[in-house]
Amino acid sequence: QLQACGGGLVQAGDSLRLSCTAGRTFGNYGVGWFRQAPGKGREFVAGITWNGARGHVLDSVKGRFTISRDNAKNTVSLEMNNLKPEDTAVYYCARDRTSYTTGSYAYASDENNYDYWGQGTLVTVSS
Repeated sequence: QLQACGGGLVQAGDSLRLSCTAGRTFGNYGVGWFRQAPGKGREFVAGITWNGARGHVLDSVKGRFTISRDNAKNTVSLEMNNLKPEDTAVYYCARDRTSYTTGSYAYASDENNYDYWGQGTLVTVSS
């Protein structure tokens, strides 16, 4: 199971750091962050390969969000800066269903490529 945490209520321009941890190692797997805003479908936010060598982020968060991982700590983080009200959503982390992939943006952003999902953490950004 994956667990996402770090969400909260912040003001526009603030920062948050989300963390995704696993009860068992996911060091051999890519991890993605997705979000679902109220009344909308789930969308890809960021993804990172199993070794951290390659990362992808959604265009609308590029330059503000950074994904990273520490396999020794079994943790994948999403650093979110300069948050905007439109970033308000439940954020989920998920594990790639295939180990050792070095996928493209198209691969990382496809939620069908993920099997284990965390419970989500709510991020609310007030204007």
